Amino acid sequence: MTAALSSSSLSAESLSAEQDTADLVALVGSRLCHDLISPLGAIGNGVELMEMSGGTMSPELRLIAESVTAASARVKFFRIAFGQASPQQQVSASELRALCGDLSQSGRLSVEWQIDAAKPRSMVKLALLAVLCLETALPRGGHLTITEDQGVWRICATDVRTTCDHTLWDILDGASAGEIKPAQVQFLLLPSAARTFAQAVSWSIDETQAEICLSAV
Repeated sequence: MTAALSSSSLSAESLSAEQDTADLVALVGSRLCHDLISPLGAIGNGVELMEMSGGTMSPELRLIAESVTAASARVKFFRIAFGQASPQQQVSASELRALCGDLSQSGRLSVEWQIDAAKPRSMVKLALLAVLCLETALPRGGHLTITEDQGVWRICATDVRTTCDHTLWDILDGASAGEIKPAQVQFLLLPSAARTFAQAVSWSIDETQAEICLSAV
């Protein structure tokens, strides 16, 4: 009986430590994105004012404008994926469709938000982390769709060819993580955040498709 209580206590302490770490990561993510979005917006506004003043949009200015749009879309995406989230916060469908549209214009991925109603920011966070995981399976880009039906979320990716690094994808099933690169951190964050929000993560990959599903535990 004593051993069982000790094991339970350690388990609770471990879960608490994991939650504290996740909260700290989310705070750092929110802070970085918050501080970056303002100067990016200022640059974008400056380019627009130069264009409105009647000056010719040179190739250099056009490149700056496109780069600012791409960076802003990515930072807004990261702000939800890596930042703080709670089930009480809601994100509107129009905001998410606009975000995915901006992201699609500035990269090799086409992302389509196919959910009409506002959704809890916690679930949106999980869905966007799933998008980042699926992005690694599409080396040449591809098309992603995000849907939800009766509480089950499906984030699907298609391309003419997909790849699968099992050392990464097995982390979603609870496998121990080896050496993780910064571009792969989503594979650690998704299962951790899913546990926090009581969601199960499942995935599948074949030669041309990849999918991550989220469902209540």
